[in-house]
Amino acid sequence: MGIKIFNPRSHASRNKTGFDFKEITKKYPEKSLTTSLSKNGARNNTGMITMRHIGGGHKRRYRLVDFKRTKIDVVAKVLAIEYDPNRTCRIALLSYVDGLKAYILAPIGLNVGDQVISSETADIKPGNSLPLSAIPVGTTIHNVELRAGKGGQIARGAGVGAILVAKESDYCQVRLPSGEVKKILSVCRASIGQIGNTDNENIKLGKAGRSRWRGIRPGVRGMAMNAVDHPLGGGEGVGKGHHPVTPWGIPCKGYKTRNSKRTEWTIIKRRK
Repeated sequence: MGIKIFNPRSHASRNKTGFDFKEITKKYPEKSLTTSLSKNGARNNTGMITMRHIGGGHKRRYRLVDFKRTKIDVVAKVLAIEYDPNRTCRIALLSYVDGLKAYILAPIGLNVGDQVISSETADIKPGNSLPLSAIPVGTTIHNVELRAGKGGQIARGAGVGAILVAKESDYCQVRLPSGEVKKILSVCRASIGQIGNTDNENIKLGKAGRSRWRGIRPGVRGMAMNAVDHPLGGGEGVGKGHHPVTPWGIPCKGYKTRNSKRTEWTIIKRRK
């Protein structure tokens, strides 16, 4: 896993970096574990844009990743480490002893030929899945469930990992990658280890075209718009003294938008 630097033969390649993909051992995905991925340009069923700056992008096949790890007490062997265009981390192809195949997120230290298992008595090694109650305090974990049986929702991006910091009766305290400490039920499952592909944060796209390949369209500054289109738009020349807001007038720097009273009590420490 390393970064590839390109020779500056053009303005675009002068600052461009990419992956060397040395950790990838299989070129094409397992056909039975893929499905089609349709695009809607971030529009809902009425045709209204629900998220700006999304559209286009390269055609992809979606990899069916097993976030639940519900195949309990069955040993699986790692057949390959693969690239997944739908996420920043790599995925590992597993083959269970009964012949079933599945994808999981590939943590640091998981290699081809290793064996993993989802069990309450599994060893504390990368790739194994256990309930939080069976994991020692201080262990780095990923793919953490918020509701038992729903599948992992936390710590799934490249290079991230949560830490189990405490246990108390029916709940465990987990420090999330953002620094927030959250109470999660002890019966929820998590996988051992830190997610791989840690160099993802150091990649420089180098040109606008690489963003378009990812389905990210250009964004326009509010100050460059007309007054009818944005609260910061209009005016003669460059306007100063505005507070940064969204096109709908909501402050967008430092303004708290979280309002979930149902889960407020689970937060032990804020990320700020």
